[in-house]
Amino acid sequence: MHILNRNTSTNLRVLLSSPRYLDKLGICCPLGLHIVPLLGELLLLGGPIHRGISISHYLRIRGTMGRSGSLISEGVPVVAVCLAALLLSNAMIYLYLDSLYQTDERLVSSHVGHVPQHFKITNMKNITPWLQCSQIDAEVRKLKLIGQGTVKKVYLAEWRGQKVALSKLSSLDYLEDFLHGLSMLQLLQGPRVVQLVGFCLEDHTQVTEHHPHGPLLNLEGILEQRQHQQHNTWQARLRLAIDYVLILHYLHNSPAGRRVMCDSNSLEKTLSQFLLTSDFHLVVNDLDALPEVDTPKGLGVKCGHRELTGDFVAPEQLWPFRNAGTPFSDDLMPEYDERTDIWKIPDVTWFLMGRVPGGDVVHFHLFQIHQECKREDPRLRPSALDVSKVYQSVYSSMVQDSAGFRDML
Repeated sequence: MHILNRNTSTNLRVLLSSPRYLDKLGICCPLGLHIVPLLGELLLLGGPIHRGISISHYLRIRGTMGRSGSLISEGVPVVAVCLAALLLSNAMIYLYLDSLYQTDERLVSSHVGHVPQHFKITNMKNITPWLQCSQIDAEVRKLKLIGQGTVKKVYLAEWRGQKVALSKLSSLDYLEDFLHGLSMLQLLQGPRVVQLVGFCLEDHTQVTEHHPHGPLLNLEGILEQRQHQQHNTWQARLRLAIDYVLILHYLHNSPAGRRVMCDSNSLEKTLSQFLLTSDFHLVVNDLDALPEVDTPKGLGVKCGHRELTGDFVAPEQLWPFRNAGTPFSDDLMPEYDERTDIWKIPDVTWFLMGRVPGGDVVHFHLFQIHQECKREDPRLRPSALDVSKVYQSVYSSMVQDSAGFRDML
């Protein structure tokens, strides 16, 4: 398995020539001075192995070059080759763990204290009351369309030099959904929800904080950009998964009651409900379909009035009489609760983790809790809080293990 890239290969050459590292491994100078240049040429991605030449053949070729008194020309002792391999493997492990370990152990975004009906974005010094209709008309300048859904059109806009997102109702047919989303945005303001900047009921518009990275669906594209590649680690990705689960916990225990994310009938639709912040955390953005579960009254929810299909939705969201050939009927469709969100956690986390070094270890540690999330009986699934505790425990233990291995090396 190729662990090192070309930059790491260069770093490894530097590391192998470092007396500090040689001393750390207990390699004495006379032998080390001969071995180090050889190792620099034997790097996996920069040396003869990468070009299809075996080590033994390469040593014979190299033995015919240079001064007749060189170590190789005299025949490299077996013990020297073994020590060289040991040194190389230790250096590779050290760099690998170093690339996995980050000192940033922050698990949640840093936000200013929330003041009701006020906002504070980016470089603003003071909190400001939500903008009203007259202020939006006079001070918010629309720049370009950046997104469009069934309910709203979203524009990049500017207010007093600050970039904001201006959302307008797409059609009066969806006015009820728009008003529901706006009311949820007002009631749920906090560090896990996009900041509301202002709204105007007369024009069916709302203004929210703009996050340049856009929806979570863009994650892979963002991380491929050179300026963001330092975030393409298991630590940063697992923090996003923790954010996601904590958002679910907040919605399931919110000031507006026990809410269910109904705009989540596919992975793509679910990811589009969240925004990726500039400091690589998550906030929930789209709250247009957030019905309430009233457990004391025995009232559940149904996400829409059409039949849902596919493996992404929870089993209880599927038409229970489909195998009997009975046509779908919204009136006969049973209700369900917030545990449909729990069913979807493993799929979302799998996407968030991507393919990064250390990701397979994360999946191994999360295997048991993900099995519990996928239980057919929703009553046996863990709560979002239970899942978040496991995620945070795995994150902390892996960071500590990485630090411990680095200290050992």
